[in-house]
Amino acid sequence: MERNNLAFYDQQADEWWDKTATIFPLSKLNPLRFQYFDLFIQDWQGLKVLDVGCGGGYTCEFLAQRGATVTGIDPSAACIEAAQSHAENMGLTIDYHVGMGETLTFGNDRFDVVVCVDVLEHVQSVAATVAEISRVIGPGGLFCFDTINRTWQSRWLMIWLLEDVLRQIPRGIHNWHQFVPPEELQQQLEQVGFSQVTLQGFDLFGRTPLAQISNLVHFLRTGEFRVQFDDNTGVMYIGTAQMS
Repeated sequence: MERNNLAFYDQQADEWWDKTATIFPLSKLNPLRFQYFDLFIQDWQGLKVLDVGCGGGYTCEFLAQRGATVTGIDPSAACIEAAQSHAENMGLTIDYHVGMGETLTFGNDRFDVVVCVDVLEHVQSVAATVAEISRVIGPGGLFCFDTINRTWQSRWLMIWLLEDVLRQIPRGIHNWHQFVPPEELQQQLEQVGFSQVTLQGFDLFGRTPLAQISNLVHFLRTGEFRVQFDDNTGVMYIGTAQMS
């Protein structure tokens, strides 16, 4: 089976904003992850924000509705087309581009904030992506991210359980070898000039088998996730880093 098979996103592009689409639950994550990011940025109004790996625009529209000046970039032309169309229908002005995180097509110090959520585990080079993000963030700017750790817990939960057994995530979408240990990411961030790195566990599934069953049943019944932030980065984690 091909792993890190990103063709899924192209296949989902036409249905990206359909509430019955396989991809749509990802839209429910923004209010949860921004509970954390809002601790560092209380007011997004007027900030120049880049969303790296924006897909069909969930996070871009979330931020545009909060008053940010938003740019989105994604390697999927089909997703960018879907994002542009939906933004126009919503009356939102968002600057969308087709492109890779490793080779961002923007000038130096262009943005106040760069957001990269549910993406670093899919890029070909985390180091190159982080270096490019550091280049386009202005001094004092903030990098906001979440991703998946490379542990036996993440292999069991994200791939074996959610992909292979329960089929809640498309099979092949993840490659465990591309998951990103937080200590490696912190080192890469610091090497390219970031400081004040924060890392917290981003728990959507529960830390015990009983909690995992409870959260899964809650999601299947309501379509909503539960979240807690803690010190356990064993599966998913969230964080920020400030440009020096």
